[in-house]
Amino acid sequence: MKQSDLYALLLGRQEIQLPVPKELLENKRILVTGGAGSIGSELCRQIASVPVRELTIIDISENNAYALQQELQTARKIPLSVEIASVRDQQQMFRLFEKHRPDVVFHAAAHKHVPLMEACPGEAIKNNIFGTLHVLKAAKHASSERFLLISTDKAVYPSSVMGASKRFAEVLTAQDWGKTICTTVRFGNVMGSAGSVLPLFQRQIDEGGPVSVTDPRMVRYFMTIPEAVSLVLQAAAQAESRELFVLDMGAPISILSLAQALIRHTGKDIPIQFIGLRPGEKLSEELLTADEKKYAVPTGRLLRIQVQHTVSEDKLQNLLLLLESSLSGTPQRQVSALHEAVPEFTSSPVV
Repeated sequence: MKQSDLYALLLGRQEIQLPVPKELLENKRILVTGGAGSIGSELCRQIASVPVRELTIIDISENNAYALQQELQTARKIPLSVEIASVRDQQQMFRLFEKHRPDVVFHAAAHKHVPLMEACPGEAIKNNIFGTLHVLKAAKHASSERFLLISTDKAVYPSSVMGASKRFAEVLTAQDWGKTICTTVRFGNVMGSAGSVLPLFQRQIDEGGPVSVTDPRMVRYFMTIPEAVSLVLQAAAQAESRELFVLDMGAPISILSLAQALIRHTGKDIPIQFIGLRPGEKLSEELLTADEKKYAVPTGRLLRIQVQHTVSEDKLQNLLLLLESSLSGTPQRQVSALHEAVPEFTSSPVV
């Protein structure tokens, strides 16, 4: 069975296929942070199908960045730059944005693994919050036309450090960044991405099992990497300032049903083991807060929400100072600072 057919079987729907919005990219300088990751690399592939003026990939992973560079240089004939750098380094972000002067910025760099960020909350604050702040500031300084933050449904009523840090990144993106149009796109789990449940299940099946499912009641929204990226590009093309886009992923899928379908596909008799929720996990995720639902407007396969509430500049600066000062303290202090910065953050036990 082809991978696309397998994904259709698991998703219960056909993969969404949309054209790349050439008007967003053609003859533009494009920059992608986290460009060598699962989402970032597919984003770069789709961007490279358009005659852009330059594509700049920023990533801290040298090996992944090198592999993507070789792939794109072989398959595409566009001006390509690869920069090994961390979004945590504000001075380096400013230098790279001065060098490349991007018109459109896709910010995909982030820590995404929920249990790891529960154990290392300071790393989520440094990477997901201050990394986003550095890239936003650099984009404004470089007079970038557009900035798009890739966020997650875990930012809605977050129960984890990762979700809370991404929620605060959404708040930062919704602030006034001058002439730069800043937008957030929020989606759920992506099939086949690094750290997603599908590669884990496939590896466990290959090893003869058992397949580990956290809870038989757990459900998640799913989409494939190509359709996630195509919808991100559509959102960026349609965006106006201070907007949030949520991608249409259909109905949430039972994780247990997903595991059972994969096992049936192999024709093997492989047991399933229930291991319980991990720290920071929920049984189900939501795509919108109750307030956001009031303002959601369908736009094709997207929901567009005009952000109604922003944080005052004084309050934002005080929260950033609180988060920054917490980094010199204990994990408990860092989680406490996140609770103050994100009032809807419900809980997070520190390992």
